[in-house]
Amino acid sequence: MTNKVSRRVFGAGVVAASLVGASSSRSFAQGTPKKGGTLVATWGGGEPQACYVPAGGGSSPTFSSSKLFERLALRRMDGQFEGVLAESWKPSADFKSYTVKIRKGVKFHDGKDMTVDDVIYSVGEIWKKYAVTSALTDFAGIESPDADTVVFKYNNPTPEFFFASTLCAPVAYIVPKHVYAGSDPVTNPANNAPIATGPWKFKEWVRGSHFEYVKNENYWKKDEPYLDRLIIRYVRDPAGRAAAMEAGDIHIGVFNPVAPPDIKRLTGTGKFTATPKGYEEAVWSTTLECNMRNPVFAKREVRQAIFNAINRDFIAKTVYYGYARPGTSPIYSPNKEFFTADTFKTPFDPKKAASLLDAAGFPKKADGKRFTLNLLSAGWFQENAKVGAYVKQALEDVGIGINLTVPDRPTSIKRIYTDYDFDLAISNQANPSEPVPTTTQYFTTDGILKGVPFRNASGYSNPDMDKLVDKIKVETDPAKRKALVFEFQKFATQEAPLLPLVELESITVASTKVQNHSNDPNFLAASWGDLWLAS
Repeated sequence: MTNKVSRRVFGAGVVAASLVGASSSRSFAQGTPKKGGTLVATWGGGEPQACYVPAGGGSSPTFSSSKLFERLALRRMDGQFEGVLAESWKPSADFKSYTVKIRKGVKFHDGKDMTVDDVIYSVGEIWKKYAVTSALTDFAGIESPDADTVVFKYNNPTPEFFFASTLCAPVAYIVPKHVYAGSDPVTNPANNAPIATGPWKFKEWVRGSHFEYVKNENYWKKDEPYLDRLIIRYVRDPAGRAAAMEAGDIHIGVFNPVAPPDIKRLTGTGKFTATPKGYEEAVWSTTLECNMRNPVFAKREVRQAIFNAINRDFIAKTVYYGYARPGTSPIYSPNKEFFTADTFKTPFDPKKAASLLDAAGFPKKADGKRFTLNLLSAGWFQENAKVGAYVKQALEDVGIGINLTVPDRPTSIKRIYTDYDFDLAISNQANPSEPVPTTTQYFTTDGILKGVPFRNASGYSNPDMDKLVDKIKVETDPAKRKALVFEFQKFATQEAPLLPLVELESITVASTKVQNHSNDPNFLAASWGDLWLAS
């Protein structure tokens, strides 16, 4: 079996016709690509802490670094895996090793050749220690039998879908060994001005304003990039982004860059398109996480009651203007490979929530409160604050006192993922189709990694859950593996240490001049070398 593995395309969810409109078809490739020009982009979040963050750091640094760095593989919109810096891969008969052929003739931006040594360094020193640590818990090592080949070795059978997905992971980059060897990769100054192999070369970062990239004239794809320059601008608020787009100062915005009313207004002019395509491998959610270090959460009925008290449909319709769906499972509904609706249900039911809290030994006191919790709403998206305000009211309605804070991005990351300074946390996560480890790590003991963002901050640890996920990791039969993932969903929803409140319908808004966009199932994290501007 080679890397050309056919898979079903995972839908991005249903978006109202009034949003997308008939003009959305103009978002995609038309005719022969045009050379030249400058594309100015933005996104619906803030500026990253560094252009490249070895441990990931969330979508903001992924957006900026993915224009520079490349992975060994990618997943196409048709569901197939395709080599990038790898030409092909093949499993051994026992699925304990994979032989990967490395692409020849690839150069880093400083002119040095990319070799198998760079791949070995990246996997052993970056992937294993920082970027995809939880995906490589069973990793036994990597070696190179010749100048064109590396062999990934595992202690146990490793499913091909899992392996290919690891090669495609948003932060599974191949970095230059000569730049990073002998340094602390986390603090290496090159993270702010990266040298990589991608279609774009770093030119400058004006903090508080923008990144600028220029065409890599020596890119291994001889025809790309089509554009001469790419600029990522950071605009503080959605209204400012909408104004900049309307003025022609920004051509494209990803991940809900403007408010829903502005989406409709911009597309109504006929000069912009809006599409949910390009998020099939990166479906986002707004989540609520219980800190298991607080003894009040020792009984799972309390955790279930928390979710029973919250009207997720109300959040989807009011906070997100209907561009969201109520969350039901840690595997999101657009995931056609692994999602099941047959899970433990925590529907909106305040009476049931109150009953569960009473039965758990937390009746209302004289002041009407059962207990008080500190709710942290991560301040990297404006909507999180609105969700926090609603959750505060909903929980107070069933007798839970709430102290709400909305810190900025750096403080939120520190308090949630390093200090564990919260009782309840409203955060966000993006889960690809492969559930291990991106999704499962929020529920497993090995996902508790102090100081690493977007891991198991709840501290939930259950040997039965760990054993179940361990089975998913090594099951190479696709049907059996799917059944195990279904079991995981039932287990996680019943235990409820963390559950999605809503699944977000992410939207890209673009000028009709921008061609071939939203052409990748994780478009935010794509290289964008194949985009161009029509006249």
